[in-house]
Amino acid sequence: MTQPNTRHDWTISGMDCASCAAKITKALERLPGVSQVQVGVMSEKLSLHLQPDGTGPEAIEAAVKKLGYGIAVQGQAPAQRKVVLPGGDMGQDHAGHDHGGGDHDHAGHDHGGDDDGGHDHGAAGHSHTHGSDPADRGKSWYQTAKGSLVISTGLLLAAAWGVRAFASEQIAAWAFIAACLIGVAPVAMRAFAALRAGIPFTIEALMTIAAIGALFIGAAEEAAMVVFLFAIGEVLEGVAADRARASIRALADLVPKTALLDEAGVTREVDAAQLQIGQRVLVRPGDRIPADGVIAEGSSGIDESPVTGESMPKTKGPGDAVFAGSINAEAALRITVSKAAEDNTIARIIALVEEAEAARAPTERFIDRFSRIYMPLITLLAALVAVVPPLVFGQVWEVWIYRGLSLLLIGCPCALVISVPASIASALSTGARRGILMKGGSVIEAVAGVSRVAFDKTGTLTAGSPAVTDLVVLGGDEAALLSVAAGVEHGSGHPLALAIMARAAAAGIATPEARDAKALIGQGAEAVVDGARAWIASPRFAAAQGVLDDAAMARANALEAEGKTVVVVFREGVAQGLIALGLIALRDEPRRDAIAAVAELQALGVSAVMLTGDNARTGAAIAAVLGMEHRAELMPDDKVREIKAMASAGGVMMVGDGINDAPALAAASVGVAMGSGSDVALETASAALLRNRVTDAAAMIRLARAAMGNIRQNVAIALGLKAVFLITTVLGLTGLWLAIMADTGATVLVTLNALRLLRFNPEAR
Repeated sequence: MTQPNTRHDWTISGMDCASCAAKITKALERLPGVSQVQVGVMSEKLSLHLQPDGTGPEAIEAAVKKLGYGIAVQGQAPAQRKVVLPGGDMGQDHAGHDHGGGDHDHAGHDHGGDDDGGHDHGAAGHSHTHGSDPADRGKSWYQTAKGSLVISTGLLLAAAWGVRAFASEQIAAWAFIAACLIGVAPVAMRAFAALRAGIPFTIEALMTIAAIGALFIGAAEEAAMVVFLFAIGEVLEGVAADRARASIRALADLVPKTALLDEAGVTREVDAAQLQIGQRVLVRPGDRIPADGVIAEGSSGIDESPVTGESMPKTKGPGDAVFAGSINAEAALRITVSKAAEDNTIARIIALVEEAEAARAPTERFIDRFSRIYMPLITLLAALVAVVPPLVFGQVWEVWIYRGLSLLLIGCPCALVISVPASIASALSTGARRGILMKGGSVIEAVAGVSRVAFDKTGTLTAGSPAVTDLVVLGGDEAALLSVAAGVEHGSGHPLALAIMARAAAAGIATPEARDAKALIGQGAEAVVDGARAWIASPRFAAAQGVLDDAAMARANALEAEGKTVVVVFREGVAQGLIALGLIALRDEPRRDAIAAVAELQALGVSAVMLTGDNARTGAAIAAVLGMEHRAELMPDDKVREIKAMASAGGVMMVGDGINDAPALAAASVGVAMGSGSDVALETASAALLRNRVTDAAAMIRLARAAMGNIRQNVAIALGLKAVFLITTVLGLTGLWLAIMADTGATVLVTLNALRLLRFNPEAR
C-alpha cells in the first residue's frame, strides 16, 4: 500500500521579492518526490508535500541554504548560511528568530490556489541573503549583515580611490580589481548555486558576468562601483520588503502569548496557544483576550480595533462573543474558549493573507509569462550588441562589450516582476488592518472591476432580528397593550415574541402572570393573562373574530404595505365580549449604515440590488427605504440564477451572511461574507468584512481600485525606466554604474510606491 504524501512547513528568511519565491520554488520542484510547493514572500513561509521514498526534509533545507536563504522548521529560528563578506573570512552563522508571523502554524490550511507552480519570472532574483535576517529586526541598517556588506564594499572602494590619489594608477587598478572580486564573490557563489538548481537567468548571474567582463576590458573602477551600488540596492530592497511584511507580523503579535486559566476559581498562567475549547480564562482590565470565546461572567467595554479596525469599544456581557486580540477595557471577565488557537480570528486572518499570496492576479500571471520570454531575449540582445558591431562593422570590441554588459544589467526584470505582488501585499495588509479581507490578487483585480453589488437582505442589509416599530392603541393605553402582549408571549422563543418582550422591558413594564399558553398554528398565540384569556394574532384572524372594525383593519393594511408584520392584541372583556387593545407592527429594520452604503456605491458608479427570500411587499418596502433595486421571494437557487444574469453585464459582487447565501457567494465574480455570518459563508466567499459594516463593501472597492491603479503606476515605472536606459545604453550615453542604478532604482521605486498603499484609507470618500 502506497504511503500518502506528508506536508511540511518551514520559515524562510532573506526573501525580498517575488523573484526570491520563484527561485526557491523552481529549485525545489526539480527535486524527486516534491510537490505542491508554495512559498510566501510576505508570510516567509514554505509549504510542500514530500513522498515517503523521495527527497527528505534535510535535503530541502540544504537546497534552500545553497540559494542563500535561511530556513528552519516552523517555530524554530531560521539558520542562515555563512555569509562571505568583502575583505574577510566566512562570517558567523546568522541564526534568526521565527520570521513567519508568529507562533501559529497554520498547517491545517491548504495554501493552494491558481498559482502555476514554478513561475520563475524569467527569473531575475536578487542577492537576498541576510538583509531580512530575523536577527536584524529592530536594528539600524548599518548594524545588519547586509549593511555590513555595503560598508565593507564602500570602504574597499574608498581605499582604492585613496591609492590612486596618493600612489599610482597601476596600483589603484589592482586595488579596484581586488575590491570588485571580493565584493562580487558572494554574488557569484549564489549565481552558481542557482545555476546548479536549473535557474540560469538571475541578477546574480548577470552581475557576475558584468563585473568579470568589465575587468577583462579594463573597466575595473566601474566594476567595483557596480558591486557597491548593487549592495546599496540590496539594503534598500531589504528595508522596503521588511516594512511591507511588518504589518502581517503585527497581526500575530496581537494575541497574547500567555493566558490566565480559571479552574474552579483557581487561576494559573498557561501558554495561550495550548488553550482548549471549553476551558475558561480570566481576562483582567487592560489585558488582551487570549482566545476567541464567549463571555461567561462579567460585563465590560471591549476594544476590537486591533482586530476589526472598529474604533468605538463595544459593551459586552454574558453570552456575547469576543475575538482573540481584542482588549478588555473596563472590568474583569471570565471567558469560555470557543475556538482553538489555530482557528481563532487572528489565525484565520493570517491564514487568509498567506493563502492570498497563492491566488495570483491575472495581471501578475501575465507579467510572469512576459518575463520568461523577456529575459532570454534581453540576454540575446546584449550578446548581439557586444558581438555584431565589432564583427560586422569593425567597431572597437571593448566599447561594444561594455555596452553589452550594461545592457545585461538594464534588462533585469526585477522591478517589473515585483511591481504587482508588492502592491497586492500592501493592499491585503491595509485591508486586514481594517477588517477587510480579500483572498489574493485575483480577488483584488475582480473587486476593482465590479459594476454591481448584490446584497442579501436579512442579516446583511437589515439587523437580522425584528423590532417593534409602531404601537397603535385601540382600547386602553400603551402600557396595557404591551403588558398583555408580553404576558401572552412570555416564555416563547419566536423572534416576534422576543421583540415584543424586549419593547415591554424597555418601557419598564413588568410581565403579568400568565398560564395555559398555546400557539395558534399560522395565526398567533393565546394565554390566560391576569385571569382573562388574551390573544396575539394576525389581523385576518382578529377580523374573523369580529375584533377589528374597518378603520382598524385599514390601519393594519397600511402598516403591512410598509413591509411590516402586524399583530393584533385583544382579550376577553367582563361583559362586552372580546376587546381589541391595539396593533403592534414589527419589522427587521435596515442597518444604520445600509443607506450610506448604497449612496457610497452609487458615488463609485456601482449599482446595488437586494436579493431576498422575503415576500414581495416587505422586500419592496425595505428597498424603497434604502433606495435600491430588489428581487424578492427568492430561493437559494433563484439567487444563483439572478447573480448569473447580472454577471452577463459585468462584474458582480455578492454580499451575504447565511448558509443559504453560500451558493450565490460562489457564483458571483466576488463573494463577500459579512463577519458575523456563518462559517460556511466565510469559507465559500472570496472576501470578508470582519467589522460587519455594509459600508465596507464600498471601502473594499475603493481599496481594490487604488491597488490596481498602483499596479499600473508600477508597471509604467518599471517598463519606462527600462526603455529609456536600454536606448541610452545602446547609444553609449549610459554605462555600467547607471545600469545597475536603473535596475535597483526601479525596484526600490516600485516597492516604495507600493508601500504607499499601507497608508491608504479606503473609508475616505
